[in-house]
Amino acid sequence: MARPRVIEQSDILDAAELVVVREGAAHLTLDAVATAAGIGKASVVYDYKSKRELINAVIRRRVENEEQRVQAVTAGLGPIASPAINGLIAAAAERPRDHARAVAVNLVSALAQDAEARGIIEAVYTRIIASVTETAENPRGAILAFLALEGLKRLEMHNLHPWSDAERADMLRDIGWLIDADHLKPPRDAGD
Repeated sequence: MARPRVIEQSDILDAAELVVVREGAAHLTLDAVATAAGIGKASVVYDYKSKRELINAVIRRRVENEEQRVQAVTAGLGPIASPAINGLIAAAAERPRDHARAVAVNLVSALAQDAEARGIIEAVYTRIIASVTETAENPRGAILAFLALEGLKRLEMHNLHPWSDAERADMLRDIGWLIDADHLKPPRDAGD
């Protein structure tokens, strides 16, 4: 007697990402995911009751994978000043992979349409910003560096502007410079 096939949630999420990349988030259905995974729809429904649950699971997995990657890069830097922002900059040295970029671009519409999905990302940014400011020797410079880094990453993630490797390396170095730049003082009010 053959053993029943064990269906891993990661296989279902891999199939969901494949559908999103090939056809876009709008065409993600439980049927399409089941077909891509080579399983019955009931197996998908067992773990994910709706398209919304499935999309949010894909988003959570992407977030967890990225957080683990950044943590590993940060740990590899050893003891450094302002570790959270320096870890983010070091992790950004690796360009986003095409698959990750395609998944992110196609899931943006889901974020715009779903408060729960947006909440997942909002919680991530809340954690990151808190970590950046709490571990920085110069919180203002670290936040400015974070904002610049996010701008670079979003332009790349959404294929809005290509940077050469040399330009990118220069920008990451300059973003790192912002972290401890003492000259970054808030502008004075006209009444001062």
